[in-house]
Amino acid sequence: MASKLLRAVILGPPGSGKGTVCQRIAQSFGLQHLSSGHFLRENIKANTEVGDMAKQSIEKGLLVPDHVITRLMMSELESRRGQHWLLDGFPRTLVQAEALDKICELDLVITLNIPFETLKDRLSRRWIHPASGRVYNLDFNPPHVHGVDDITGEPLVQQEDDKPEAVAARLRQYKDVAKPVIELYKSRGVLHQFSGTETNKIWPYVYTLFSNKITPIQSKEAY
Repeated sequence: MASKLLRAVILGPPGSGKGTVCQRIAQSFGLQHLSSGHFLRENIKANTEVGDMAKQSIEKGLLVPDHVITRLMMSELESRRGQHWLLDGFPRTLVQAEALDKICELDLVITLNIPFETLKDRLSRRWIHPASGRVYNLDFNPPHVHGVDDITGEPLVQQEDDKPEAVAARLRQYKDVAKPVIELYKSRGVLHQFSGTETNKIWPYVYTLFSNKITPIQSKEAY
């Protein structure tokens, strides 16, 4: 097994199970799971310059601009140069992918292809604890008490854009923006696509792919 540090990215539309797959990869292979959403929440909470810029966009219902998210992620990656990592939620656009190119070469890019109906169902069953970003799904990861966060006991909310009428527009938007990013990595031979409706069925294939690149620290049956 080479001692080279692993650089991986996971792409997938909202509701694709990306967060779950990331968690499993991080635990099975000891990778740092670097989520752009998590870093954005932290920066917004801490009122950093980047956090304030992001907050202005979010409050207007806009996507966080490329230069803001790129600046945020570059500084996070800079501080993790000596670690294996897995990026989640970045790069989302071609501009972000080109910025990432300047600092590293990716070994693996995974994209999750989940049927539209499955995504729609999952998102409509998704409830969130806003302060921590914890996500619950009423089918396969329900809270212990309905409508309440397990850890803080605070109420859960359904995001406006998880409501059925907003889902279709969100998925279309993801597809338009992600397509050139997917094509870029496909042309480089680092893209691996996984299709299905159940995370547990996709997981063994993802595990095998990663174990060809990095020694596991936990068996795939751990789930």
